[in-house]
Amino acid sequence: MAGKIVTVAQQKGGAGKTTLAANLAVALSKKGKKVALLDTDPQGSLGRWFMMRREAGDPGMEFSTASAWGVSYECDKLRSTADFVLIDTPPKIDSDLKPAIRESDLVIVPVSASPVDVWATEGVLDMAEREGAATLIVLNRAKAGTKVTQEVDKALKALGGKRAKTTLGHRVAFPESMGVGKAALERGKGAWSDEIEALTKEVLKHLKN
Repeated sequence: MAGKIVTVAQQKGGAGKTTLAANLAVALSKKGKKVALLDTDPQGSLGRWFMMRREAGDPGMEFSTASAWGVSYECDKLRSTADFVLIDTPPKIDSDLKPAIRESDLVIVPVSASPVDVWATEGVLDMAEREGAATLIVLNRAKAGTKVTQEVDKALKALGGKRAKTTLGHRVAFPESMGVGKAALERGKGAWSDEIEALTKEVLKHLKN
């Protein structure tokens, strides 16, 4: 059975795409799944994170890169051996993103607690709808109880896209672990691990439907 393709996409930079892709990859790997990463962002942040893992030992997953025209080829190759392929994309919505969206079983859209991020989300949802790809919006880097988080949450519901029940908090564990080639789950137990575990379960549930 071919592996599932999960693309992490957001028009605005700084929404946490790379961090989310890396953390989901580690979480799935810890569940005994064969995982592959595909970095299509010219900035190459996911690739640098992967190389840090590789230098420290077995990274626990496969890795590849591709430009827009090579995405379909790489997806075909990776899904033949992996249970899940996670694609990190550049912060823009144009023809370069279409191949990844088109290949996806699920498009995860991280949204930081900012009205600007909400505005940027509409473009991703529109493209995914045109390409027939399922989407899951994830509120990321949120500070519980703040007015801006509540307002963003309300605005996301108004967009009409499917929203993850899990919210990822604004936690130091995420950037600190990324900086050493790790994921938040590899820092031990805490609110960060509970959130990633919960989100991973949601993602798996969506991919079964």
